[in-house]
Amino acid sequence: MIEVKNLVKKYGNHLAVDNLSFKIDKGKIYGFLGPNGAGKSTTMNIMTGYLGATEGEVLIDGHDILREPEKAKKYIGYLPEIPPLYMEMTVQEYLDFAAELKGIPKEKRESSVEEVLKLVKLKDVRERLIRNLSKGYRQRVGLAQAILGFPDIIILDEPTVGLDPKQIIEIRELIRDLAKKHTVILSSHILAEVKEVCDYIMIISKGRLVASDTPDNLEHLLDDAESLELQAKAEPSRVREILEPIHEILSIKMEKRTDGTTFASLDIKENTDIREKVFFAFADQKCPLLMLNTNRASLEEIFLELTQKEEEPKSQVLEKKEAKTDAGRL
Repeated sequence: MIEVKNLVKKYGNHLAVDNLSFKIDKGKIYGFLGPNGAGKSTTMNIMTGYLGATEGEVLIDGHDILREPEKAKKYIGYLPEIPPLYMEMTVQEYLDFAAELKGIPKEKRESSVEEVLKLVKLKDVRERLIRNLSKGYRQRVGLAQAILGFPDIIILDEPTVGLDPKQIIEIRELIRDLAKKHTVILSSHILAEVKEVCDYIMIISKGRLVASDTPDNLEHLLDDAESLELQAKAEPSRVREILEPIHEILSIKMEKRTDGTTFASLDIKENTDIREKVFFAFADQKCPLLMLNTNRASLEEIFLELTQKEEEPKSQVLEKKEAKTDAGRL
């Protein structure tokens, strides 16, 4: 549906988007994830034709957004970070106006607006002036105009900003419903938001695409940082003796607990799963294994690794991970 090729955007000497290229397929939810100032909103503004690019091109279903803006924009519904609302209009008046601007046939406008009002749950405030609405409801009105006409591609820049927890859950459900028939692209700097709703995540840092994959696959990027944690009802020396024959274990850190158990963290070889071996090793020795848990790098740790200002050695990332794990146990 969308192809971005070698996109560059400069503001004077500032490089906001740096040779960005990616493709968007049909019928999925894509998430642009990155810290504030990473270039997410600039990229979205170029994709929707609000901004021109310094270099590169954006194709929407084969139409260049800059050379064929009218044809390309027919495929897009867009919610900018700050919704383009007319405060002196009522919700009904604004959506009627938006339907006319989008070229929805006159005989279909009323039913289209009604459907969107119901979908975004704005029917109760349809006759209220937009300036009298809360920030959360204004966000909903902006979302309603983006959905109006049900274009093939719906682009949402920080769609849950200003919403309360209940509204956030409702918007997430709405986005999932829309993805059944539409391609949805949303940007956020909130990890939980993107992980919760997106099928595919693109991490942007300093205007560059630094990672692009499913949430699960992204969490495997630091597979060499994978470890196994266990708790056994035995002395540390006994635990070490049981684990010694398992050659995939690179190192063992142990801690004796006051309840007579031993907690152990095992660094293991990359792309290996030794849980069965560990389980049967303790079972054969009739030593109670109370807990066995794989500890893999989280999406949060991947995000920090890829977007931090100064790249740190991976050993430091592992130290942070261990410190975080220790803090959790405390």
